[in-house]
Order: sequence, then C-alpha cells, then structure tokens
Amino acid sequence: MPRGPDSGSGLIGTIAGVLVFLIFLLFAVQLLLNLYATSAATSAAFDGARMVAGHRTEADDGVALQRARADAETRMRDELGRFGAQVTFDWSGSDANAVAVRIRGASPRVLLPGFGGPLGFDHIDRTVRVRREVVR
Repeated sequence: MPRGPDSGSGLIGTIAGVLVFLIFLLFAVQLLLNLYATSAATSAAFDGARMVAGHRTEADDGVALQRARADAETRMRDELGRFGAQVTFDWSGSDANAVAVRIRGASPRVLLPGFGGPLGFDHIDRTVRVRREVVR
C-alpha cells in the first residue's frame, strides 16, 4: 500500500482532541469540587449560626455568648473536616436580633494555581444570618 503525503495526519488531530477533552474534564472536576466545598461551608455556617441563635443566653451576656460561639465554631470545623482548618469565622455582623457568621477560606483546588482566580474558584466567602430566638 503506497503512503501518501497524508500519512500520520490523523494523529495530530486526535492528540489535540484528547487534550481539549482532558482540559474540559479538569475544569468540570474543579467546578464540582468548588460547588461541593461552597455548599458544605454554607451548611456548616447555617448550623453554627442556628446553634448560637438558639442558645439560651441574653444578648448582653458576653461570656456565655463567647462560649456559645466557640462551641459553634468547634462543631462547624468538625462538620467541614480537613477543610475546617483552613477557614475563618467572623461573628461581627451579629446584633441583638440576629446572629450572623461569615465563613471565608481558600477553596480546594485541582487546577493549576494561576487558573483558579479568574474563574472565581480560588476562595469561598459566605455570610449566614439567623434570627435570634427570644424567650417569652
């Protein structure tokens, strides 16, 4: 069988197609990992804020409120597992009527370090607000 000038030309196209497929697959894995981490962080923040809002203390009792926040942070870190060691909690948005917790941290990554930032996959920043329960 004579070989023409087109021998081996399908190999280049196949390699390019596989490379594009792998890039899309890597992007999809990073997207799913980011969505899961964001969902888990939001759920943990809601549970922690609900714990503090339902705690039987007065809003002006600073010691009991700090203890409730510390207990909630411990539970949130336990819920998040290894990811819980990388996040920070901010309770400064709380007031007498509501408990607010802001959870921030670096998102787990599969992509190369330079590619996560422009896509919004590099960090998680969520704020959860729960109304305080009032004993009547």
